[in-house]
Amino acid sequence: MVQNHTRRRALTLIGTAGGVALAGCMGGDGNGDDDSSDDSGNGMGADDGTDDSESDDDMDTSMSNVRVAHLSPDAPDVDVYVDGDAVLEDVPYRAVSDYLELESGTYAVMITAAGDADTVVYDEDLEVAEGSFTIAALGELADENRPFEPAVLEDDVSDPGDDARVRLVHASPDAPAVDVTVGDGETVLFEDAAFGDAAETEVPGGEYTLEVRPATETNDGDVVATFDVAPEGGSVYSAFAVGYLKPGSAPADEAFDLEVVVDA
Repeated sequence: MVQNHTRRRALTLIGTAGGVALAGCMGGDGNGDDDSSDDSGNGMGADDGTDDSESDDDMDTSMSNVRVAHLSPDAPDVDVYVDGDAVLEDVPYRAVSDYLELESGTYAVMITAAGDADTVVYDEDLEVAEGSFTIAALGELADENRPFEPAVLEDDVSDPGDDARVRLVHASPDAPAVDVTVGDGETVLFEDAAFGDAAETEVPGGEYTLEVRPATETNDGDVVATFDVAPEGGSVYSAFAVGYLKPGSAPADEAFDLEVVVDA
């Protein structure tokens, strides 16, 4: 049986202050006004043609907010390149960057060991739609339990009203599917969350002790870890379950833990 871990998690954003250096940013070129002026000369007899073309130009450029979460316990600090440009440098394990604003579209994303562009751990094209997203580096380079593979998670940062919205992301390579309960199992917040899964719930603001259990049909498995959290109403959070249940026999000595960040 794994010994219980109890942690107090301050719900604070981990961004540039947490060691993630923003090396650049990308966005539109700001030439929308010129494009709309050119289009306005091509009126086809419709009323308010100039206004319509300007509106169409604005609608054609959809934007995305994208951040990176380093959740691979045996991977080194990394640099992240987008279309050949370094946008994040020296990203350590468990860090979650601030959001970068991008135009929606397809980008060549490459992840390398920090300061070593020849050691490439990921090099693929990723399509980014309009909205807010987290590119989460999951799994292990050693591929002992789970293969290394970034996952694109859509972030619901809409207003949750008076409640707090909490998303659980299972990123622990050696942990089974889990149930998360509170109140000695009386209330089930998440059930049967497997590695790579992301699930959301909304709760009133307040203090909670989260109980992590191996998933069972009755949600009453033995508690393997507990974490104290205090979400505030009107806020949105992501809780990343990271590390190993058995770090002594894992590729990296990173114990099972919960990394909580503020999304909105």
